[in-house]
Amino acid sequence: MSSSAATESSTPLSGGCDAINKSVKEEDADSTPFREGEQVLAYHGLCLYDAKVQKVEFHIDVWRYYVHYRGWNKKWDEWLGVDCLLKHTEDNVRKQKELKEKHAMEKNVNAARLSQDKTKSPIGVRGKKRKQEILEKECIIPSEKLVIIQIPSTLKKQLIDDNECITHLDQLVKLPRSPSVHEILNKYIDYRVKKNGKIPESVGEIVKGLLCYFDKALPSMLLYKHERPQYKEVIPDNVSPSRVYGAEHLLRLFVKLPDMLSCMHIETETLTELQQRLNDLLRFLQSNQGAFFDSNYQKSEGFVGAVKKEEK
Repeated sequence: MSSSAATESSTPLSGGCDAINKSVKEEDADSTPFREGEQVLAYHGLCLYDAKVQKVEFHIDVWRYYVHYRGWNKKWDEWLGVDCLLKHTEDNVRKQKELKEKHAMEKNVNAARLSQDKTKSPIGVRGKKRKQEILEKECIIPSEKLVIIQIPSTLKKQLIDDNECITHLDQLVKLPRSPSVHEILNKYIDYRVKKNGKIPESVGEIVKGLLCYFDKALPSMLLYKHERPQYKEVIPDNVSPSRVYGAEHLLRLFVKLPDMLSCMHIETETLTELQQRLNDLLRFLQSNQGAFFDSNYQKSEGFVGAVKKEEK
């Protein structure tokens, strides 16, 4: 499991939102898919872990669940959206076991490779240098295991324009975005259903994974420094970034994904399908570029001032 920093932020609207959320929660208490104290299965990375729902909140039209992973230190407790949880049923437990066995198998293969590397290494190499060499070898992935994401030329231009607006023109993406990342990925699922008559299980899993990756990666990897004050202001506690940010930041995730996936132990067959699905999703973004991307950025003004103040 990998740790992610919790967002410690609030806005003048927080109090009002909390009051609204409390009344909605009381009114719609029966509609939540998961309840406080319920044993569930929670996605963390590509694996499913036994977890218990500690708190339930209805925040800005979204159910959120604070979970504790059984057998893990409390520092791993975190807020998750409904997309990252599964009911504790026999079918889902079987699925958890299959994912665990697949991960263990890939881990054993990697360990065997490392063992072979050790026998070929000079005996005199020790300490930090040796550990660093092992880590580097662990992240050297054969060419057939590299994820190749082909970003269409029009979306590459979108990335360039996005960079220009934020880093040179001191502008920001207007938030909240509509459609949001969550809405875009749901539209993609609807698109696949209409095209194929049903949704392949792998598509649903990949979409869930992307949502979790986006929410965890956005504050640490997907923001320019001029965007950070805006993030602190527009993302209240326990609100998923995927419900606020849109296609502009989702596209940035695709740029980072090859590096993020390169050190993960994924079977070649699974990796091939993942690559195909991600490229298909990019083509979907391209075909809806006019509807999903915003060309009218807003002046950063006070946000840029906050950045300069932090730098002093």
